[in-house]
Amino acid sequence: MTFALFTEQILNGLQLGVMLFLMAAGLTLIFGVMGLINLAHGSLFMVGGFVCAAVAVWSGSFWLGLAASLVASAAAGALVEIAVIRRLYDRDHLDQVLATFALVLMFSEATRFVFGSSPLYLNPPAMLSGPVMLPGGIAYPAYRLAIIVAGLLVAGGLGLLINRTRLGVRIRAGEADREMISALGIDIRTLYTIVFALGAALAGFAGALVGAIQSVEVGMGEPVLILAFVVIVIGGIGSIRGALIASVIVGVVDTMGRFLLPDLLSGMMDAASARGTGAAIASMLIYVLMALVLIVKPRGLFPAHG
Repeated sequence: MTFALFTEQILNGLQLGVMLFLMAAGLTLIFGVMGLINLAHGSLFMVGGFVCAAVAVWSGSFWLGLAASLVASAAAGALVEIAVIRRLYDRDHLDQVLATFALVLMFSEATRFVFGSSPLYLNPPAMLSGPVMLPGGIAYPAYRLAIIVAGLLVAGGLGLLINRTRLGVRIRAGEADREMISALGIDIRTLYTIVFALGAALAGFAGALVGAIQSVEVGMGEPVLILAFVVIVIGGIGSIRGALIASVIVGVVDTMGRFLLPDLLSGMMDAASARGTGAAIASMLIYVLMALVLIVKPRGLFPAHG
């Protein structure tokens, strides 16, 4: 294995981790502030991907599609919160799971109705379509590098929003004691709608960015949602810092496992079997990692409180 190939896989893991962070950050905010288990979060990822692809094809501009995905996913999130989710806050988690699972089915069928069942394909913008030469003579796709940079910028922006703004103070207060901030005159219903729309916009942004790497299709958000749940369990519920660090760990572990394990197993079996077995074991690694973290720190690496 060459240094260039190893570095490329590390960057691929970082790119996957950043994409998971965009999903997990919104999910952990929603769960931490509202105490809501939202299985429909992956559907908002799908909405972002489909809207970006459709608008980019219609307008010929990837950037217009990206902007449209943010608006559409945030609007969809706000509408869902107002129409459905706010009726679930005082219900138990089983009711939340059943209701948001029903939303998943509704989003899937609505997407098929509007966009059809065939996958959509999205090309990256021309300025990011080629490789970038990194130190050491490493050629890495400019678009994947842009995803990494965009994700880190979003992480920094979220950190500033949560820790340095009046809205962030209200979000943290709502997470700690929602009854108290309601008593102080803050409109908790509006705050919840804003948080849900913010989380939806992050999910839609992730779906739009990933759409130029893989096809955009119905159900594309569910596998990512599972990984996002793993991320927030490892990082700690309600913690943006925990979500970022855990996302990078999960992305690198998953990518390097899929890259290294087939080579390690190739001496014990044929190449095809080594690839299949290596991919299966790599898929298990992140869940083994989650189990180990829960054994040592049941509340995650960086819980929001304590």
